[in-house]
Amino acid sequence: MFDKMKQVLEMKRKMDELKRELEGLVLASEDGLVKVTITGEQQIKSVELKCEPAAVSRRELESSLTDTFNRAVKESQKAAAQKMGALGSLSGLGL
Repeated sequence: MFDKMKQVLEMKRKMDELKRELEGLVLASEDGLVKVTITGEQQIKSVELKCEPAAVSRRELESSLTDTFNRAVKESQKAAAQKMGALGSLSGLGL
């Protein structure tokens, strides 16, 4: 019983550490028109236009924003999954 509690407390400590790492992780995705910066927790830090809005069509800018946001989120998810994979399996806890 106490061994299981130790394992649970150790997993909680590791999860708290992972949360702090994800909070500090900053990723960027960009193309020729925009740059999106996102955290490991998928919070948008900034959006930067790399062009003058009048120089491109509205449709092109909207498409660029959509694609860049989606890439940023995917990169954030991938980074979080890699860090979570490093925690190992929960099988030792009977979960």
